[in-house]
Amino acid sequence: MTYEWAPSHWGQRLTRSPHWQLRLADEQLVLTVDGQVYHAPLDALQVHPRLPWARLTLHREGHAPLTLGGLSAASARGLVSALDARRGTQRQRNHVALFGQAHAAIQRWLTQVQAATDLADEESLWLTHEQQQALLQARPTLPLDEEALWAVFDDAGLRSELEGDPSVIEEALMLWLADWPAMWARRNEAHQARERIASRPLLDRVESRPLTDEQARAVICFDNRVQVVAAAGSGKTSTMVAKAAYAIERGLVAPERIVMLAFNKDAAAELQARADRAFARVGLDGVRVEARTFHALGRHIIAQATGRMPQVPDWAVDATQGFHRLAEIIDALKDRSLHFRTQWDMFRLVFGRDLPVIGGALDAEEWDKDGQGYVRTLRGERARSIEECVIADWLFYSGVEYVYARRDAFDAGTDEYRPDFHYPGIALHHDHLAPDLHGRAPAHHEGRQGTRHGNERIETTSHQLRTGELFVRLGEALSRHGVVLDPNPDRALPEGGATPMPDTELIGLVRTFISHAKSNGLGMQDMVERLRRLPDDHFKHRYRLFLELILPILEGWDDALVAEGGIDFEDMLNQAAEHLEQGRYVAPFDLVMADEFQDASRARARLCRALVQAPGRHLFAVGDDWQSINRFAGADVSVMTGFVAWFGQGQVLKLEQTFRCPQALCDVSSAFVSRNPAQIPKDVHSVTPAYGAVLQAFQVASRDRLAGAVEQYLQQLHQQLMSGQVPPGRDGKVSVFVLGRYNADRALLPATWRARHGQLMEVSFLTAHRSKGAEADYVILPGMLDRRFPNTRADDPVLTLAMPDSDPYPLGEERRLFYVALTRARRSVAMFTVQGRRSAFLSELVNDGAVRVTSMAGETIHEQACPACRVGVIVPRSGPYGAFQSCSGYPRCEYKPPRTADHAGLRTVAGA
Repeated sequence: MTYEWAPSHWGQRLTRSPHWQLRLADEQLVLTVDGQVYHAPLDALQVHPRLPWARLTLHREGHAPLTLGGLSAASARGLVSALDARRGTQRQRNHVALFGQAHAAIQRWLTQVQAATDLADEESLWLTHEQQQALLQARPTLPLDEEALWAVFDDAGLRSELEGDPSVIEEALMLWLADWPAMWARRNEAHQARERIASRPLLDRVESRPLTDEQARAVICFDNRVQVVAAAGSGKTSTMVAKAAYAIERGLVAPERIVMLAFNKDAAAELQARADRAFARVGLDGVRVEARTFHALGRHIIAQATGRMPQVPDWAVDATQGFHRLAEIIDALKDRSLHFRTQWDMFRLVFGRDLPVIGGALDAEEWDKDGQGYVRTLRGERARSIEECVIADWLFYSGVEYVYARRDAFDAGTDEYRPDFHYPGIALHHDHLAPDLHGRAPAHHEGRQGTRHGNERIETTSHQLRTGELFVRLGEALSRHGVVLDPNPDRALPEGGATPMPDTELIGLVRTFISHAKSNGLGMQDMVERLRRLPDDHFKHRYRLFLELILPILEGWDDALVAEGGIDFEDMLNQAAEHLEQGRYVAPFDLVMADEFQDASRARARLCRALVQAPGRHLFAVGDDWQSINRFAGADVSVMTGFVAWFGQGQVLKLEQTFRCPQALCDVSSAFVSRNPAQIPKDVHSVTPAYGAVLQAFQVASRDRLAGAVEQYLQQLHQQLMSGQVPPGRDGKVSVFVLGRYNADRALLPATWRARHGQLMEVSFLTAHRSKGAEADYVILPGMLDRRFPNTRADDPVLTLAMPDSDPYPLGEERRLFYVALTRARRSVAMFTVQGRRSAFLSELVNDGAVRVTSMAGETIHEQACPACRVGVIVPRSGPYGAFQSCSGYPRCEYKPPRTADHAGLRTVAGA
């Protein structure tokens, strides 16, 4: 239908408009002006209603617009209506055309998805996250949004103009808008169920017992990144070797393109032997998948990339040898440089302890009879704050005579002024505004200087101490009075004073620091920048002194490596990763399997990531963050807890069924370790039968009775075996681990065990650290003593300059170590402690109702904690003036409860 408009006679004359005529033909405008014809789209015309005559504007591309007048208002309204109707129809027709384009694009993408899925189904493959992301990235951008698509489809008139079967079109729209990751997850679940059936012969025979559903799921899941969080004793090694066998047997990966990575030679050898036996069981004779250590693989990569096999000295890998070599380097630096030796002992004697955070209470080391905490200086004074102790020790080490006056020595009767520090022979008084016992202090007080009774008086603050400004100001003040600072590492330490940080401890801290700095690829400038960014409430002066020590030591360490033409463990891993990252070497592996991943350092994690950086590669990492106990050796548990951030999205699976501990022991140990909310939760379950109490705790009167108590326990176990109360172990004997927190605990293993009990039991000593991965029927923890297990010394804060944030949970790593010790047992754990020295971990288990502490005769022991130190217990004593009570921690804690008429007070059973 054609519509026409023209100006009225009077309208044309009054507006002086040229003669024009407008027609709407199909979807176009035809405008004739004084015989000139113009064709334009509908949207090119603009109508300006105006009484009494309307005006039209025709916009022309590349030309000035045409303006025409003289159209009556009624005609203008009709024109607007006609234009709107035609434009609406045009838009609808345009949407139909755009819908057709969108539908065609959708169909092409769905065909691509279907082809990928069909191929995975035909070849019995997992549809990996990498493949899914590629499909999602190939998803086309449509000319219409979701609302517009449905608007066209839901309009019956427009739907009739679409090409194709409406039901097919609707199905395509529904698929387009579906949750594809969820659909692919369901597809992979179905694939896993099919593979579980198809691979049953292999999965049931590859290990000595058929794989559990959890293990089978981990074996079959072939995503690009798979993390398996494995409970203690859940068969993670079985799962690893089974996955390698499955990959080969199903034709997913060739044997030579699989590598299994372990953390040391012994672990690699065991993994290799397990894999060889497993392959033989399923008929893969002659097929071999190589198990390597990380450093062996790193050496190989460097050799392939550079054409030269790097040398790795034994001392650069072995922790004990590395410690001794570092000690030699430090001794050589001391011999060559008096300044280094002075600074080394300055740090060790004066700055060995960090300061509590501003506002934090004093971490007292001893308590007086009134329950007031204090710390001792090198000269033996009782300091009311660690800050004043540091100042006193600095003065002593610098050869400055001083008199320290504790605040409680203030003579209120005479109102005599007594400064914190008085310097005999010179007119200088020194007050330090240290935090009080509750941690209150003017953190950023600038400190004042003046005179009092003719004496120069200075004030120093906590802030000045933390920045190091205090030692500059105090040194200048002393110099003005003729005092020469004489730091002397040979100055003899008085008897009765505090014990400084031992050389061995500082060397160990340096070794840990170097390991972390290299693992994280940090140079000295990086660490200086980290120091600069630390908040001012940190003891930055201490950290700065430590970095000054580290620089020459690190240079000495690297010089020792160069002298032997070698590199160390961390450099080797980082260099290997860099060769991979830069493309100088292409990894020949499609499946990389890493064992004990909770102990991965950042350097190991970087190497793993580089090994699988190419498309189509697979990383299978197995570990248990609850057993991450090697932070001192460079391990970073955040590599496992932050797996996705490190390696990208993938599958996180769990092995929660253990074949080792009885359920009751699983429950206690899991509840204990999982109090740390940063750890990955697990619900550990077991079908292992229990034989009697899974946890026992025995207390003796003194430490020299521990070995006898352990022997008595072994004798009781021997009698139970003889009488048949408990069955023998797997080889006719029961196995017993005596697990110490330190090697020195070996002395608590009875020397006569073999002669007395060797017929029925095999007893071994291990440290808790070395026991990881091992198991025994019975576990004995002979040293559950305060400040021994757990070791209450937290990681030194200077490590923050070289490593990621530490575990913020108190004693987090010690808690995991105790979990490791508990979960070595297939039957029962026996713990031994001493009156008044009960381990905080044992006390926690007692408070939780998990165990009760008894004498060796079975009598329950109850103790009253000391309210002063909260470590010892109140015990009865006798003296020249009769019976009394005091803390068992005397002389470290001198607290005595107020005397009462009844000195019997507390009844304790000390045990035998």
